[in-house]
Amino acid sequence: MRRLLLALAVLSATLVVPAYARVVPLAQVCSVACDTLDPSRAQEETFPVPEKVINGRRVVLHVSDKDSMAWGSIDNGVANDSVWLDRSWDGGATWEGLLGKAWIPGGWTGTRTLMYNLADPAGHRRGMIRACGDAAGVDCTAWAYPTICAAACDGSDGPSGDNQPIPSAALSGRRIALHIDNRGMAWGTIDTGNAGDEVWLDRSWNEGASWPGGSSLGRLSVGSGSTSVKTKLYATADPRSKLYGGAVRACGRAVEGQNGTCTAWARPAADRTSAAADALMYSYQPYTAWWLSSWWNSAVALTTVMDYQQRTRRTDLRWIVNEMYEKNKGVFAAGVKSGDALEGNFISRAIDDTEWWAIAWIQAYDLTGDRKYLDMAVTIANYVHGYWDTGSCGGGVWWDRERTYKNAVTNGLYIRMTAALHNRLSGDSVWLQRATTSWNWFKNSGMINSAGLVNDGITASCTNNGQTVWTYNQGLAIGGALELWRATGDSAVLAKARQLGDAAMSSSVLSPGGILTESCDPAGNCDDNQKQFKGIFMRYLMDLADSTGDASYKTYAQRQADSIWQNDRDTLNRLGQRWAAGGVRDWRTQASALGGLLAATPKP
Repeated sequence: MRRLLLALAVLSATLVVPAYARVVPLAQVCSVACDTLDPSRAQEETFPVPEKVINGRRVVLHVSDKDSMAWGSIDNGVANDSVWLDRSWDGGATWEGLLGKAWIPGGWTGTRTLMYNLADPAGHRRGMIRACGDAAGVDCTAWAYPTICAAACDGSDGPSGDNQPIPSAALSGRRIALHIDNRGMAWGTIDTGNAGDEVWLDRSWNEGASWPGGSSLGRLSVGSGSTSVKTKLYATADPRSKLYGGAVRACGRAVEGQNGTCTAWARPAADRTSAAADALMYSYQPYTAWWLSSWWNSAVALTTVMDYQQRTRRTDLRWIVNEMYEKNKGVFAAGVKSGDALEGNFISRAIDDTEWWAIAWIQAYDLTGDRKYLDMAVTIANYVHGYWDTGSCGGGVWWDRERTYKNAVTNGLYIRMTAALHNRLSGDSVWLQRATTSWNWFKNSGMINSAGLVNDGITASCTNNGQTVWTYNQGLAIGGALELWRATGDSAVLAKARQLGDAAMSSSVLSPGGILTESCDPAGNCDDNQKQFKGIFMRYLMDLADSTGDASYKTYAQRQADSIWQNDRDTLNRLGQRWAAGGVRDWRTQASALGGLLAATPKP
């Protein structure tokens, strides 16, 4: 009996057990999936390092870059030979050992570990991993991947351009500078120095809080008879590890006195929009597939990232589209991802929250051509249409399931959504009729005031309630009109879109001093929702500029982008709430400002 129990225990180390029965290790890491995923679920299999042979046994490291995970195997072995993974977070100086250790059971010649993550994006840690075996002797493969490759690989030569994003640092007459090229690769230099002076880069994945495994990159000394030297080039994004927005600084040491200093930390990037997008992705949570703690805001951030991919033709962020769809389409209790329960298919009692996801999936269909996204948008739109109500104020969609309020955001989204569906569904007439009806109701509802600005909603007696003119309501009215104009060719609808855009640009309320401003900006008390409004306006102003070719819209967009970049950015390319003067910064303000930068980016 004892031998049988031992055999069963050995065998269990090589088999998948149900998630509910699996012991979760304390150091478990989750990226796209969590540690201990079975290799049968790997999306691909590659072999980045040579296998290691131990007394005739083959120890192999397997990697799926699509999953950013690895597993180990041992073959040609005998009972009780074992295999495991080591994972290091500091470039191989130390490591978590014996991960997934598995033994060959009696009668078998091989076994494998479960899968473990190569990186920890949520914890902003980059790892390396290797496979090890014990077969009458212990040995390991080489580490994968010690070198990062993005636009180019660590240790490259030949920069493409030379920019200095931050001031240089001074050290006893020496000048230590951080440089980036037009691809976002970084290097350091020391000038006006002496032989024996040193320069290097530090690289951090958590905005300079720590830099394990990223210290002294490319360290070089000034040679005899010279006064300067420069390091090789290093990357600050690692797409394979799903790590974006890494930071670097240049450091140097004087030969005399052992004194040293460093520049400030900076995030290199190829251009403005890439800089903003990488800093936004720093806050993305791959395992839960959203930006933490804001449900509808994550839909808007996703839409902005998709706009970025379309505008710049960048493809390395496209993987998040399917991840967000698959991991968020299910049922979630209230408080998990939203204050409301999520009932599946992105539906909740908040009608406007639900509509934001329909807008996102229409954009996903445009980006990928995958019909499942458009089908989901139809599912959402059918649900929302159930709250179109002619019994109150002659029409309009209710803001919530309790039917307490008819407002601009819910109805602006409805117009854009229904018209967009018509424009993508061959032979449709139903969604066109709904879009036309809702537009006519909206423009006659009184929500557009005499100045051509959109107030928040209407009263129970069906009149303009005089509440705040929010930028996103103005933008959605423009966006809805434009999508309907594309459906119908009605010049009057396009003229109304232009009127709404012109009113916003000339308004002392929305554009004081020519810079788009939320009413809460001056006091700095915008809530988490309001932080994202301006980017939504700019998305639809971008559409207006593209649709009309009118230089005035392009000029306005360029003014916003220039002000964001010059007045609202820190050295880590974090963008704040007040586009004219900085302010609070988080991922919501980042997504909003990225929308502002994109509006000034030419359509490809």
